Amino acid sequence: MDFLKLILEASFVVQLVIIVLVFFSIFSWAVIFFKRRTLKRATSHSEKFLAVFRRSRNLGDVNEAAKKYRGSPLIYLFQSGFKELSYLTKSNPQTGLAPAKLERINRALIKAANKEVSKLESMMGFLATTGSVTPFIGLFGTVWGIMDAFQRIGIVRSASLVTVAPGIAEALIATAAGLFAAVPAVIAYNYYLHRIKDKITEMEDFSLEFLNIAERLYGS
Repeated sequence: MDFLKLILEASFVVQLVIIVLVFFSIFSWAVIFFKRRTLKRATSHSEKFLAVFRRSRNLGDVNEAAKKYRGSPLIYLFQSGFKELSYLTKSNPQTGLAPAKLERINRALIKAANKEVSKLESMMGFLATTGSVTPFIGLFGTVWGIMDAFQRIGIVRSASLVTVAPGIAEALIATAAGLFAAVPAVIAYNYYLHRIKDKITEMEDFSLEFLNIAERLYGS
């Protein structure tokens, strides 16, 4: 069957449903490729930054090296923690890092981590919406198309396959379009959600590691 011909000959409502589903599909694929590039870059830069961070004995040197790995969320945690650490050690260097000061650094790291998590989760909501909504939009188009097919039967007064088949076919195209939009979005959402959880764990581990190093270097 000529699917394009079926779509062009479909009712206005079915055509509108298919246009909406095509929009969801195109935009969700754009989000999928964008998130793939972002997370891949974050992983690569994080690995390189952690190698520098764990190798260096001076946090000031790490701060300079961090500028090359902007794709990693760990960079912004480090810069927030290092900024707070520098302020606390310069304002009163004799007292070292008391528990209250370590807590201030920890709060700065948590704030930076929350901001980076929000960035990583950006546009994930659209994938979730696409995966949950588009099958029902497609189903609506199918139901409407079947209703239209039954109306044709009433007008023609014939229930032959020749009369019914085109209407049923164009209705089922809406279901297929809904699934075509939903399935990749659901798969990508679950995959990227797992990747983002890994990044969150990595940021939590880095925060603890940073606090341990700060306490070791500047502790009282």
